[in-house]
Amino acid sequence: MSASLMDRPTLRVLGTRETLLESIRQRAEEELGFRIEYDVLDGIDAVTKAVTEPGSYDVCDHWHPIELAWTARSVQAIDIERIDLWDEISPLTKTGMLNGRGRIGQGAAPVRSLYVQHNGNLGGTQTDRVSMLPTVHNVDSFGYDPVIAEDIGADEEESWSWLLDDRWHGRVALLLDPAIGWIDAALATQACGLATFEDIGNMTLPEIDTLVEVLKQRKKAGHFGGFWNTWPESVQLMKHRGVVIASIWSPAVMALRASGRKIVNAAPREGYRGWHSGMSISAQTVGRQLDLAYEYLNWWMSGWAGAVMARQGYYMAAIEPVRRHLSAAEWDYWYDGQPARCDLADPGGQIIVQSGEHRDGGGYWQRMSNVAVWNSFMDEQNYLVRRWNEFLRA
Repeated sequence: MSASLMDRPTLRVLGTRETLLESIRQRAEEELGFRIEYDVLDGIDAVTKAVTEPGSYDVCDHWHPIELAWTARSVQAIDIERIDLWDEISPLTKTGMLNGRGRIGQGAAPVRSLYVQHNGNLGGTQTDRVSMLPTVHNVDSFGYDPVIAEDIGADEEESWSWLLDDRWHGRVALLLDPAIGWIDAALATQACGLATFEDIGNMTLPEIDTLVEVLKQRKKAGHFGGFWNTWPESVQLMKHRGVVIASIWSPAVMALRASGRKIVNAAPREGYRGWHSGMSISAQTVGRQLDLAYEYLNWWMSGWAGAVMARQGYYMAAIEPVRRHLSAAEWDYWYDGQPARCDLADPGGQIIVQSGEHRDGGGYWQRMSNVAVWNSFMDEQNYLVRRWNEFLRA
C-alpha cells in the first residue's frame, strides 16, 4: 500500500474468493484513492456474517438470496439515482428475461427480490430503490471427463440425470453446500424420473424427505466418490481421486483445463442452475463511509473488474462496459459464444482456452436464457439442512 493511502478512510468489503481477488482490490484502491479491506470467507460463513454482523462490513459482495439480509434488516436500500450505469444493466436482472427470450426459472430469480416496494418488502415491481446492485452471475451444471464419452450414446443429450447414473457408480462428486448441492441433487433426481418436484427452488417437507431417501440409498451403495466444499477441492477430486463427473463451477473447469484436463462443462437438456451475485450495503454504513460504498459500487460497474471476472468464466450485469475492457477475441469467446481466435488466458495470465475452442453451452444470451432454477434459500431451509446432513452421515 502506498504511503499516500495510509491515512485515508477504509472501506470494508465482505465476500468470497470468487470475486474478491487481490488484483481487483489493488486496482480499486489505486483508482478510487481510499483503502479497501477484503474479508474473504467461504460461502455459508459469508452469508452468516452478512446477516448477523452488519457492523463488521460496509459492502457485502455475495451470491446469497438478498431476502435473508433484508429480513434481518442487516442491509439498506440502494438508491438507483446514485448508480451511474444503472441503465446499462442487463434485462436479465431487471425483468428476469433476456430481450423477451428464455425463462425466468424457478427459485430465487434476482428480479423477484430486487426492488424495494413501497411497503418495505422486496419484489419485482420496479421502483427507485433496490436491495442490491446486481453484478456477477453465471449458470452452473456439472463437469465430466471426456473419458466417459465411450459410455455415452451417439444421440444422448447431456442431462442432470448423469449425476445419479449407474454407469459412473463410485466416480461422482457433489457439492457439500446444502443451498446449492441440494438443487443439483434435486435436478438429477427429477431428471432420472425418481421424483417430481413442484418447485425445486422451494421444496415442501414431503419433497425434501423423498429426495433425502433417494440420496441416502445411493450413498450407502457407494455411488458417490467424493464431496467438495470449495472449487479447488473439486479440482483435486477430478485430478487425483478418480472422479469423472461432478457438480462444478467455472473456475474449477478453467483450472482443470489449464492443468491439461479437458473437462466438459455440460449444458443439460433440463436447463442450468443459475446464480446472481450482488453488492449490498450494510444498514450501519452511513455518512462518508456510505459515499465510499457508492463509489466502490460504481467502480465495479465501470468494466475493468467485469473483464477480470470474464476471464474466469463469469458475466457482469452491465455488459457493454466489460466489452470495452476485453480484447475482441476475448469478447467473442466469453460472451458471444464464438470459437476462440487465439489462445486465451485466465486472470493470472495462464492459458486456459486453446485457439479454435468453443465455450460449452454457447454465448451469454443462449446460456443465461436457459436457467431451470436459481440458487435459493427455501422456506423449509432449516429442515432441509438437517436432512441434508443426515444424508451426508449415511
